[in-house]
Amino acid sequence: MGAPSLGVLFTAFEPSGDAHAATVVRAIRTLAPEVPILAFGGPHLAAAGAEVILETASDGSMGLGAWRKIPELQRARKAMHEILHTRRIGLHVPVDSSSANFPLCKISRAEGKRIVHLVAPQLWASRPWRAKTLKRLTDHVLCLLPFEPAWLAARGIPASYIGHPRIHRPLDTASLVARAAQFPVGSPRVALLPGSRRAEVAANLPSMIQVFEALGGGHRRIAGVMALANESLRAVVRRVAPDLPGTVVVTVDALDPALHWCDLALAVSGTVSLDVTRHAKPMVGMYRVSRLSALLAPLILRTPFRLLPNVIAQREIVPEFVPYAGGIGRIAEAAEELLTDSRTAARATAELLRVREAFGERDPGQEAAQRILRYVRRD
Repeated sequence: MGAPSLGVLFTAFEPSGDAHAATVVRAIRTLAPEVPILAFGGPHLAAAGAEVILETASDGSMGLGAWRKIPELQRARKAMHEILHTRRIGLHVPVDSSSANFPLCKISRAEGKRIVHLVAPQLWASRPWRAKTLKRLTDHVLCLLPFEPAWLAARGIPASYIGHPRIHRPLDTASLVARAAQFPVGSPRVALLPGSRRAEVAANLPSMIQVFEALGGGHRRIAGVMALANESLRAVVRRVAPDLPGTVVVTVDALDPALHWCDLALAVSGTVSLDVTRHAKPMVGMYRVSRLSALLAPLILRTPFRLLPNVIAQREIVPEFVPYAGGIGRIAEAAEELLTDSRTAARATAELLRVREAFGERDPGQEAAQRILRYVRRD
């Protein structure tokens, strides 16, 4: 018998990275079930068949609150050293989260391991100078956004576009209709998408509720569905919004039914904006931060737009308030226009459909798995 296959180590530090990596792990399990797959990650990777060595994707941190993740990152570095010396790892696949993953990449690179990044670090949005670090710490980058390979290639970094798992996924319309039938009756119908991290839900939900209440003024019988990413976020909702409007229903794992049902989505900035794009529903993007963070943002963020549909379209096709530290007046006005002006709403839908088409026809899990297996088998 030959030597056992070299393994693949995924390192994911946020719920979104956990979900992205799980799609790839399922494909590897189908194409090469003999390849051991280890992970720093969460429940999605575990359900996909990875051996989760360290739980790192229960929640994420951004901005000035990231210091809370320091003990976890220290444990990850220690575990990285141990795994590379006790398990036969042929390839390290860091998933997004460059601040957490670059230190681990330095460890795996020092041990002579190949590295394939899954999800390009968004250096085009901020800290472009870190491209030099990425070039040293990667053999290939698997990109989820269509424009990223060209940006990276211009800086000497090998990259390929694999598509985005939030865009390239089938939707069971009959199932969505059945689930949406359980939602409140009313008009307009608004989906509230406050994020997947506890901190961002706590920061954004109060403003989101205020906007919802402003839209419900007059004689409207407005209805809302709040789609939470996981069950643990219910406690955050109870804490920061104990007096939810009676017409808002809180759900878990019902993002697609909520988007199929709604007339408008109020969404935090992030991957969820691509879920809305997948359904081509009018939306307003927001991300509330402290006044200090808002003041510092222009020094850090290098793109004119921050919401992904706008970044891809290279113009504002979705009203975005990212980052934002003001009152809810302007957000409510933008949402009101989308609900009351049919031409504005139709234009928004058409623009989102064009963005969706820009992603092309892909199978991200399969394409990523094939690339990864090529690197594993080179050994």
